[in-house]
Amino acid sequence: MKGQKTMPLEIVTIPCLSDNYAFLIHAPGSGLTALVDAPEAAPIEAELDRRGWTLDQIWLTHHHWDHVDGVEALRSRFGASVVGAAADAQRLPKLDMEVREGSVFSLSREDVQVIEVPGHTVGHIAFYMPESHAVFTADSLMALGCGRLFEGSPEQMWTSLNKLAALPDDTIVYSGHEYTQANGRFAETIEPENAALKKRIADISAARAVGRSTVPSALALEKATNPFLRANEPGIQANLGMTGSAPVDVFAEIRARKDRF
Repeated sequence: MKGQKTMPLEIVTIPCLSDNYAFLIHAPGSGLTALVDAPEAAPIEAELDRRGWTLDQIWLTHHHWDHVDGVEALRSRFGASVVGAAADAQRLPKLDMEVREGSVFSLSREDVQVIEVPGHTVGHIAFYMPESHAVFTADSLMALGCGRLFEGSPEQMWTSLNKLAALPDDTIVYSGHEYTQANGRFAETIEPENAALKKRIADISAARAVGRSTVPSALALEKATNPFLRANEPGIQANLGMTGSAPVDVFAEIRARKDRF
């Protein structure tokens, strides 16, 4: 029917392993459910069973074991189709759909756009759902951080982060780990005068004190507080003794300092 609105998706954050997150995305109208990453099967199965949902799709962001180890058990039980990067197909569990930059597929009647975000790994992808204002970034853009550059270059990661930062400010970022408190301690060494960052650190401490997740986070907040998105800020450049340097070089210095932190 013309003008008919679809029911909003339900997105459920599932803690896995010691500090990973997986995400269930459920379309109430159709009953379809997707999963972003599968660190382990048990907590995901428990959440599906608790809600009475089945699992139709598994979307993989990258090949690291702590994002894929639960795939085969979940596929075996539910028959879910697996979506992942064509560029990394040889390192991922068997894919039913290979995707790349610009690929669009759907969950129920909502589009899912694929963004290639190399850096943490060369085959890392993110999944963006514009209608739901949600982006699933795993270990590329993280809450107050970004993934370690295991395979990619600073230039690749800086480009990837800028792709994500260009999404609308009201986008919600669903990242892959509960690293936010430690990331905040580091961020404060890079931009100690940032009032928004100080408030965020206090909010994070309060949340973690009661066991509450700090993921997801708002993209607007990341842009205001995440040092890895702020390498072009004059204050940060001055703090690092890099005033006027190319932002990618400032980013590389921030990443190197985080690796030593």
